[in-house]
Amino acid sequence: MIDCNPLLASLALSLALATGNAHAATSADPGAPPTLDPAQVDLARLISCQDTPENFLPLAIAIQDPLQAVALGWRPLPQANMFMSEYLLNQPITVLGHRTDHIAFAGSSVMAVLDLPDPRPLARQLQLETALDTPEKAMFGKEVLSEPFIDGDGKAQVRSMILNVSNVTSHPGKTLLGCTYSIDPEEEPAESPASIAAPAAH
Repeated sequence: MIDCNPLLASLALSLALATGNAHAATSADPGAPPTLDPAQVDLARLISCQDTPENFLPLAIAIQDPLQAVALGWRPLPQANMFMSEYLLNQPITVLGHRTDHIAFAGSSVMAVLDLPDPRPLARQLQLETALDTPEKAMFGKEVLSEPFIDGDGKAQVRSMILNVSNVTSHPGKTLLGCTYSIDPEEEPAESPASIAAPAAH
């Protein structure tokens, strides 16, 4: 069964085509990778969509430098999927009741890699919507935040977070549970026909 709506179509695109470059998720100049305090990185909150895009993006940018990941106590794993960067944690974390020491990043998403062969029961438990459900691939998600704000330059932006659950063929027997973060320019509302002035009669 395939159920497509605009929100989850964007989730599918994010997870399927993620490039691993988190710089695209923010309009700010990236500059030098930030130095992170490991004590301030709460992976369980980030993965479960209980944090903010502002806290996720510096982390995603910083770990482009492998030394930053090592400083956080993470061990880089061999790349089994070209769209994902994976790490083994020194200490396991518990995310929404599931314990793991295996995490992954893909574009603007951070995920826990769980030892669950079927993602569907977890998606039902979390009351996620279906983006894609076939025998080979399952993808579920729910927007948990869509919040407009004005940035430091006075520009209208929207911060959003999508909780997602999926599987991937490169990791048989595993379920990916994570959060997709974004900060994007706020779209201008479409002009309604009634607001368009009729031409003056001559």
